[in-house]
Amino acid sequence: MYQLFKKDARIGILGGTFDPPHVGHIHISKVALKKLKLNKLIWLVTKKNPFKKKPYLKLKARIKLSKNITRKEKKIFVLCLDNKIKSGSTFDVLTFIKKKNKKLKIYFLIGADNLEKLHKWKNWKKLNKLAKIVVFPRNNYLNKKNEYIVPKTLKKNELIYIKSKKINISSSLIRKFW
Repeated sequence: MYQLFKKDARIGILGGTFDPPHVGHIHISKVALKKLKLNKLIWLVTKKNPFKKKPYLKLKARIKLSKNITRKEKKIFVLCLDNKIKSGSTFDVLTFIKKKNKKLKIYFLIGADNLEKLHKWKNWKKLNKLAKIVVFPRNNYLNKKNEYIVPKTLKKNELIYIKSKKINISSSLIRKFW
């Protein structure tokens, strides 16, 4: 697992509960790999999102589904570090990864919906010291970015906005049909 962090490389991190993982996650992963010229992309599955209700699926099921959906993608890897570092916070996870390789260039991928609440995350003002924050469009979010606290606080070059096709799907939408 830690060999993913050993080489001098450009890696992307897509964190979340993946409850369940879907083609939208695959889409932004592929776009990030190409546009950011990443060597690899890691899906970091977390036990629970502190801003959401308890996940619908158990952690093991979400990890298994994530591995299944990414199995044909040679540059996408699935990990869960919550137990290893005793935390699921993005700041703690990125700090742990950065300690494995200080030269590693990390790109932390989020949907524009997360940009709205990013100021509530642990040590959010320090995230940009550990990774470039890369924002992907989500319906009805990116057009409001000037109203959000994070873009107003961070410098323009500390956020990377990726233009890509919006995939109108979400884990919560999928769960409605289960």
